[in-house]
Amino acid sequence: MADEVKKEVVIKIDNLYKSYGNHHVIKGLNLEVYKGEVFGFVGPNGAGKSTTIDCMIGAKTFEDGNIYLNNFDISENPYYAKRSFGYTSSEPTTYEMMTGNEYLEFIGDVYEMEEEAYRANLAFLIRKFDLKEADLTKKISSYSHGMKQKIALMASLLYNPDIWIMDEPTVGLDIMVYETLKEMMVQFAKNNGTIFLTSHNIELIAKICDRVALIKDGVVYEIIDLNKRPDARYQLPRMFLNLYKDER
Repeated sequence: MADEVKKEVVIKIDNLYKSYGNHHVIKGLNLEVYKGEVFGFVGPNGAGKSTTIDCMIGAKTFEDGNIYLNNFDISENPYYAKRSFGYTSSEPTTYEMMTGNEYLEFIGDVYEMEEEAYRANLAFLIRKFDLKEADLTKKISSYSHGMKQKIALMASLLYNPDIWIMDEPTVGLDIMVYETLKEMMVQFAKNNGTIFLTSHNIELIAKICDRVALIKDGVVYEIIDLNKRPDARYQLPRMFLNLYKDER
């Protein structure tokens, strides 16, 4: 129990409610995510995963509850809360009339990066994602889906966020980029970053996550500590199917 007390909570969702008209999606969801962990958030389509993330990043308002990122309330102090995280979704969202360079420079300016840090981080990310300088001189609108996702991933990491929020980030990635991203997620957490990850790839969740929350009927049904229960890493696909079999 002493170890639990020492853990720093960097994401806290307290009694969250979100509806679309009369359709109640999130119904009192609670969870805490600790510094330095990879936290999986899984459930079937329509369970509320993306809605929860949209509330976390300030893209959607919610009826009740609180969300804290690095102790900043996303509703009361959105400026500092949003500076705490990088975000990547399954559908890369960029300004496609820009070139890759222009968009990344724009992100660097938004987060008020020093020129030296920007150049160093950009060079690192170009190497990690195996890009050529010429790739970044082209309009984003001309990129493939996978290339757009690379740029979105680079933008989400460029300014060294403390939290990396990822909603199905591996969609459309080839195997080499997938492996690179997996490695980067593990390294991000080792460097005391925190990852909040949704994915339908249960094998990925089971392999890299420290804890996993199963969401059902708008609440967290169960949180599984995969470090304390290493056997659950192998059992997670079956547990997932058993929990949601009536919803298929």
